[in-house]
Amino acid sequence: MHKIYSRPRIRIPKVIIEKRQNNNLRKVIKIFVILIIAFSTVRLILDSVLPIFDSLCENRASSIATIVSNEQATNVMKEHSYDELFTIEKDNDGNIKMIKSNIIAINEIISDVANKIQIELDNKGKEDIEIALRKFYSI
Repeated sequence: MHKIYSRPRIRIPKVIIEKRQNNNLRKVIKIFVILIIAFSTVRLILDSVLPIFDSLCENRASSIATIVSNEQATNVMKEHSYDELFTIEKDNDGNIKMIKSNIIAINEIISDVANKIQIELDNKGKEDIEIALRKFYSI
């Protein structure tokens, strides 16, 4: 019978640990190597997931802040009218001569809106953020 193809085999020398060494040392070395591989794998996965998670958290926080600020500004402005904030002075012909702003009322509204936004954000608590598996394919 003829060989169609043959190549020399590469012989890798075996690492021989002396028989005198304790069998427990081999187990400890194996466990240590497995732990190094496991921690390295976890680290690689976390390094690839954290940027995606950070951007999702930033987007969600921005969305929550925008919604809360719009709601609270609308709620505060329901309590006030345009006449409280500005005074229009007209001349004898009915033309507008000057518009005065009521700075005290405007500052109270600004302060009230900011306080209510902060209170609402504090009451929001924790939000769950989910990561879809398709996000990982864009890595």
